[in-house]
Amino acid sequence: MILFPNAKINLGLDILSRRPDGYHDIATVMVPTRWRDILEIVPARGSETTLTVTGRDLGDCPPERNLVMRAYRALAEKTDGLPPVDIYLRKVIPDGAGLGGGSADAAFTLKGLNSLFNLGFSDADLADLAATLGADCPFFVYNRPMLCTGTGTELLPIELPALPGHALLIVKPPVSVPTAAAYRGVRPALPAEPIPSILASGDIASWQGRLKNDFEPSVFAAFPEVERVYRAMLDLAPLYASMSGSGSAVYGIFEGDILSRLSPAETFAGCVVNASRL
Repeated sequence: MILFPNAKINLGLDILSRRPDGYHDIATVMVPTRWRDILEIVPARGSETTLTVTGRDLGDCPPERNLVMRAYRALAEKTDGLPPVDIYLRKVIPDGAGLGGGSADAAFTLKGLNSLFNLGFSDADLADLAATLGADCPFFVYNRPMLCTGTGTELLPIELPALPGHALLIVKPPVSVPTAAAYRGVRPALPAEPIPSILASGDIASWQGRLKNDFEPSVFAAFPEVERVYRAMLDLAPLYASMSGSGSAVYGIFEGDILSRLSPAETFAGCVVNASRL
């Protein structure tokens, strides 16, 4: 079985309050993109489950700590004798980018195993299990535009008819932003205008300056490379531009074909660049 876990972007990200457990209540809309990893799951040749990772360097993360293996173990605890598998993960989506690549890999592992072995878990069951792995993971079980609240695991489908067909340019500068460090720099507050109200207009060009990401001020201050990419993105005159999640990736939404108007590889030299359509 071959699957293609995809990245996401965040349309707005309000950090509302700090919870007694140390986590934060947030509000954001997550949207799937076409930037994808490659995940293959096959019956194991041996008696143990294995994970082989190629592609982008994941640093010092050993296979047993990878979210894919954690997803397998979490599902195995819910079943009676989950067979061993060999998992091959080709990393294309950069990590430390706010794009949810690792979370997508975990969620797609749950979905793939559920389908491969006819386990009968519903999407709601898998989303509950995914929430134990990471806040972004449940979103990728459904993999459609969602309003995400609470710690990010409370999901409500949202319609975004203005988005399909627009060009999307995502740029990750050569720096990664640890999520914990990003949260340390924020000041929770209620927004002047809730995200769903801003998106309801359907006019993407009206979002800039209204649809905000509360991580941007502190991340830009601590990682000037991210702000430079953001400013360069704005220079291209997108309908809307923002940092995704806790960074470091920045995206722009454009009318028409962005690739016909510039060479992103030259404009964003030294960065990882992906261009597609929403």
